[in-house]
Amino acid sequence: MALQAEDIADLITTTQRDLGKLRWTDLSYDLQEYIAMPMLLQKEKVTFQSGHGIQWNIMTGTSGAAKDVGLYEVDNVNVADVMTTANVPWRHLTTNYAIERREIAMNTGAAQIVELVRIRRNDSMIDLAKHMEQRFWSKPATSTDTKRIFGVPYWISYGSTAGSEGFEGGDPNGFSGGAAGLPTSTVSNWQNWSADYTTVSSTDLVRKWRKAATFTNFRPPVPGNPYSSGDRYGFYTNYDVIGPLEEVLEAQNDNLGNDIASKDGKLLFRQIPVTWVPQLEGRTGDPIYGINWSSLRIGFLSGEYMREEGPRAASNQHTVFQTHVDTTMNLYCTDRRRNFVLATADPDDAG
Repeated sequence: MALQAEDIADLITTTQRDLGKLRWTDLSYDLQEYIAMPMLLQKEKVTFQSGHGIQWNIMTGTSGAAKDVGLYEVDNVNVADVMTTANVPWRHLTTNYAIERREIAMNTGAAQIVELVRIRRNDSMIDLAKHMEQRFWSKPATSTDTKRIFGVPYWISYGSTAGSEGFEGGDPNGFSGGAAGLPTSTVSNWQNWSADYTTVSSTDLVRKWRKAATFTNFRPPVPGNPYSSGDRYGFYTNYDVIGPLEEVLEAQNDNLGNDIASKDGKLLFRQIPVTWVPQLEGRTGDPIYGINWSSLRIGFLSGEYMREEGPRAASNQHTVFQTHVDTTMNLYCTDRRRNFVLATADPDDAG
């Protein structure tokens, strides 16, 4: 059935009523803040690679060559295999929009209320941001899922029993072969820090947070390895954690003045802002993720970073023009030990 102007909801909405020239209120998104999409749009914070996936080298131990010796002692040179390779596959995301040639003609001149093409593009990009945020803070349920990116819970897993803490974040749930193909049964140092807390207080959560930040602050004894250097920390959690911590902050400050919410939005941990992540609202365990962005990175296939193609005429609709935006990427972690999660229960989300 051929479409007419009255059948096209966007056209009717944007040209029929006087809502103010070239302006609109955007109610299309649900979260107050998005973390993933802004990071993707900052090219200096991502890496670009080629090949059929992302691959990097890991040194799992040393050969034991160092020893105490006496004068004229005979040399005994030890050579051992100390390297292994980690890798993750590429994952692909797409978004698109279309417009009918005659829609453009009808939405110009005095009848133009908003730029219809701009609305369509905004729609597609906002939808990508919403989709990306959900994927970024979750993980595939099992290794059989060949479409979803390896989000934060894949790399920073919760492995604590009640009251315990340490390098217990082992293989992500559903991935018996280990994160990036390295099972922790083979590479014991391939685990993130994980701790179980009970209350949001200075003697429980904050105390364990301080310990986690200290024990994951690895500094290589021999400089020159780019994978083991750099400290770009970020701390991410939900409001059930941030709200009580702001109250703790107020309680330790006697000079608050007349502002009953003087510490709102000012929460820091080791001089680094604690970021509220709306996507983590309602997440089981009220997790706090300590991420070292020098080790947890976003990799893109070269030439496939937010690649926009079009507008091109649709193959079977000669008056319809389509535009596609494609991305090939994944998250990868070069050193899981430099990251941590604190939670009251397993926050793993494979939804």
